[in-house]
Amino acid sequence: QVQLVESGGGLVQAGGSLRLSCKASGRTNSDYAMGWFRQAPGKEREFVAAISWGSGRTYYADSVKGRFTISRDNAKNTVYLQMNSLKPEDTAVYYCAVKRGLRGRDYEETGGAGMDYWGKGTLVTVSS
Repeated sequence: QVQLVESGGGLVQAGGSLRLSCKASGRTNSDYAMGWFRQAPGKEREFVAAISWGSGRTYYADSVKGRFTISRDNAKNTVYLQMNSLKPEDTAVYYCAVKRGLRGRDYEETGGAGMDYWGKGTLVTVSS
């Protein structure tokens, strides 16, 4: 079992920044790619970013490219999502998720379906 706990959400004005964290605990001895997803009120869940554990290669949704940066600290079993130039349309609950054996580059096409582990999410609200 792997437990994921997100933190760092909050209220920020448009143009501002936030950094989300996702700490993994439990059976983290395996190297997992990890993804961030978000779900806005009344909308479907969508992919945001993913990072491969070994190579550290990163992948982004077009809507966040150039504004968001995903990174990880393997020693701390933590993945971060630095969000800059935030827009009201970024308002959502942000979740980190893991699917064992899934490559980082494949997280986007899942849309979050079939993940083995999810965090409970952290709310990001961007005011205009």
